[in-house]
Amino acid sequence: MTDAEGTSLFHQTMPFASRLGIEALSHAPDLVRSRLAWSESLCTLGGVLHGGVLMSLADATGAVCAFLNLPSGASGTTTLESKTNFLRSVRSGYATASSRPLHAGRRVVVVETEIHDDEGKLVAKVTQTQAVL
Repeated sequence: MTDAEGTSLFHQTMPFASRLGIEALSHAPDLVRSRLAWSESLCTLGGVLHGGVLMSLADATGAVCAFLNLPSGASGTTTLESKTNFLRSVRSGYATASSRPLHAGRRVVVVETEIHDDEGKLVAKVTQTQAVL
């Protein structure tokens, strides 16, 4: 089941997330979950979901997580650094991202995101640092 309020947050703050078709599954400061449906238009050779699409899913999910963990008075967040380890490909179904804060400070928020396939297998692990604006 999708989270309509969370999906709206993704799409209003990041129009690119809307273009990719990212849907929120849940959003809270301790965990943000979203998913992206496999589509031939988002693939590279061999029907594999493009790595840049997976990175965009992780970046958008991590950004919402960072936003929900901003200190009082902050106006927003932007990615400073992102590190991705790809472990397997997605050839059908959904890629589902789960982001959790590792550190929520005054100047930076560090988020860890895991992407899983429909079988629950780990597809990618992403660590990103978001600047507090």
